[in-house]
Amino acid sequence: MDLTLGSIRVSSHAGSWYSADRTELSSQLDTWLESCENNVSNGSLVRAIIVPHAGYRHSGLCAAHAYRLINPDKIECIFIIGPSHRLYIGDTCALTCVSEYETPFYNLKINTNVYNSLKSLNCFSVLEKSQDEAEHSVEMQLPYIAHIMKRRKGQYSIVPIVVGSLSFEKQEFFGNLLSSYLLDEKNLFVISSDFCHWGKRFRYQYYNKSDGAIWQSIEKLDHLGLNAIRSLKPKSFIKYLEEYSNTICGRRKAII
Repeated sequence: MDLTLGSIRVSSHAGSWYSADRTELSSQLDTWLESCENNVSNGSLVRAIIVPHAGYRHSGLCAAHAYRLINPDKIECIFIIGPSHRLYIGDTCALTCVSEYETPFYNLKINTNVYNSLKSLNCFSVLEKSQDEAEHSVEMQLPYIAHIMKRRKGQYSIVPIVVGSLSFEKQEFFGNLLSSYLLDEKNLFVISSDFCHWGKRFRYQYYNKSDGAIWQSIEKLDHLGLNAIRSLKPKSFIKYLEEYSNTICGRRKAII
């Protein structure tokens, strides 16, 4: 399946997971962004962020802490990497088949040069339009991206990638494949991932009473995972996952 020029992935979660009204949505995003500090040194460029993908009622403020750090001036291409919640993709990653992604603000165009380069390697599967629209992990990043990049509308493009249940070997393969793009300061990587999913519903109830209340135990558990990711050593994060089995839905994306 090739990229269908002129085809648009509709913002299927607008109006439920986040506001479909552009004025209301813009006001919400501005409020969250303005409440966060930008502690990046002048001249420094953030190259990758990890951002939650729950409904904005639950994740909007948390996401703002990451997007507040982005300097849009030099960004030309944004890779958005998220997990598949509804479709079993298997031991691979998937690209889209559409040429634009709709948001309440404006449409985001796919970077066709990068897309064609990746697809030519024959190591990616391709989502059907309906499959793409059913998945929320990439879409939940789009309103924030469109908003913070609004003054550069038309001057940047995106590369959405949905990640399957990758083996460690495939995690290394795709990590090495995408690392060359990370080296280019004109590219930004957005890793879409929620952290601990706690409770009977998720079959995960790890609780260390010495950490305090349940929420404090979860907070410490997630911070241990973040520290492992910050080490930039995939095996450290894998060891953490093996020890705690934390239900981080974007764990494979973080390893990549």
